[in-house]
This record gives sequence, C-alpha cells and structure tokens, in this order.
Amino acid sequence: MPLPRPSKRAYSLACASVTALALAACGSTVSTSAFKGEEHEVAQGIANLQADATAAEEGKICQNDLAASVVERLKGRKACEQAIKEQLTEIDNLELSVHSIKIDAAAKTATATVKSTYAGSPKQSTITLAKEGGRWKITGLG
Repeated sequence: MPLPRPSKRAYSLACASVTALALAACGSTVSTSAFKGEEHEVAQGIANLQADATAAEEGKICQNDLAASVVERLKGRKACEQAIKEQLTEIDNLELSVHSIKIDAAAKTATATVKSTYAGSPKQSTITLAKEGGRWKITGLG
C-alpha cells in the first residue's frame, strides 16, 4: 500500500528548508580543521550532509544528516528521500565554508554561520543543528 502523500502546505514548508540545505551542501568538501572539540563535531555534521548530497545519497541524508524533526515534517523517511531526490536533481556545484559555530550545550543545539558561492554570487546563511544519538544533525536553515 503506498504511503499517503504529505499535504502541499506541509511539503512546501518542509521542503523550503531541505532545499536550502541541499543547495548549501553540494560542491567542494567542507573544511572542519579550523574547529576543535564539539565545534569540530558540528562542522562534521555539515560536512557529512555535503558529502551525502554530492554522492546523491538521499537515504543517508534522511537517516544520518537531517534531524528527526525535519524527517517528520516531511512525513517520514520515504517521503523525505523522495523530496531530497527531487531537490538534488536541481542542484549545480557550489562552494561552502563554515565560518563560525555557537553551541548551546544545555539545549544540545548549535548554530553555524556558513558562506557559500552559488552561480557566482556570495551568500551567508545560518544552519541550525541538534545533537541526536551522539551526532549533530541539521534542523534548519535561517
């Protein structure tokens, strides 16, 4: 029996952040060497997303890189994989670098400021992450 498709509104809201995350994740490797300790682990979470997006591994993105709350907003893993697959077909190459990381240890959340160049234009974004199961996973893009 096929899974019910998410409503257009739920799909649009969840895909907006996933699309932006996927766009921010393709291209050259994210450097994590400038960060130490827990900040390095946060940067590694972003690097993992980029590596999996570059390899078109939507299953790994939904299982390993995105927070459970994001997958849930997309109505589960299969719907998440389909949304990511569709978005990855729209992506060209871009470069991404993590410039700063702030961690709220009590809340087990982090915010990373990233800079990217896409189609020749520089852009600064904020990626939010949460620690789940010992790994930093993407929760959104602001």
